[in-house]
Amino acid sequence: MSSSIPIKVLSVNISEKKGTIKKPVSSIHLDALGVENDAHAGAWHRQVSLLGIESIRKFAGQANREVAFGEFAENISTEGIVLYTLAPLDRLKVGETSLEVTQIGKKCHGSGCAIFNEVGNCVMPKEGIFARVIKQGEVKAGDEIVLERKKFMVMVITLSDRASRGEYDDLSGPEIIRQLEPFFQENRWLFEIDYRLIPDDSDQLKALLTAARSANYDMVFTTGGTGIGPRDFTPEVAGLFIDKEIPGIMEAIRMRFGVEKPNALLSRGVAGLMGETFVYVLPGSVKAIKEYMGEILKTLRHLIFMLKGIDVH
Repeated sequence: MSSSIPIKVLSVNISEKKGTIKKPVSSIHLDALGVENDAHAGAWHRQVSLLGIESIRKFAGQANREVAFGEFAENISTEGIVLYTLAPLDRLKVGETSLEVTQIGKKCHGSGCAIFNEVGNCVMPKEGIFARVIKQGEVKAGDEIVLERKKFMVMVITLSDRASRGEYDDLSGPEIIRQLEPFFQENRWLFEIDYRLIPDDSDQLKALLTAARSANYDMVFTTGGTGIGPRDFTPEVAGLFIDKEIPGIMEAIRMRFGVEKPNALLSRGVAGLMGETFVYVLPGSVKAIKEYMGEILKTLRHLIFMLKGIDVH
């Protein structure tokens, strides 16, 4: 992702109107709304735009012309990192400030954009990135950039008396992990899985949920204990920790698969937020895990953005 070249700011740029070329300045001030006195500042997720010299040089070669900093309306021109390989929620510490990546690329407005008309093309839609201000301060050419990748911490808990005693291998917990891995990889997010196999014991489950909440895990998935047997209590225990329910996803899953298999309607799986930790309580069979995860993963990226206050509609 980066070379031996130090990651740094080459230029800082401002424009007074949207859709116009930005002009280099000696320094910029980042406040809660973005770049002070810049047209793109505001209470939204694309407060600051960044574009790498690597992308600028590539375009200049294709166009056979020099390209000045700010011509593609980037606030910060960088060197030493291929910006578009980053992922939303990664952070860039620039000088004394901190930026959180919120979007990679954007829609190109073509001939409706002054930049496109003047330059003849625009590299920002494919290779520029956008960020919001996390820590305010001054940024200037020459400032060092430190990349901090977002790593998702995920706990997967299997509740099974027999599997915990070694009577058979747990297949459901590993299946959740197999379903999650491509999701994170496709989104270019780093992740770490904390897998636990415990008996159907409410105290052990409470202890793990408490630990996950205290350590600010991003997600917890449980499998097992969603039936109505004497040892099925996972939804009740999880309910003690969930602050905001997300009922629609589980209701939709039950209805979708319950049309042909009425027994699917009997699962008591739940979903919700424990602080800022997503909690999903899933059934114990591998077949059910595949069905549930197939639907959950369709909405998980959007839920993450909602939780982080990133409006990418």
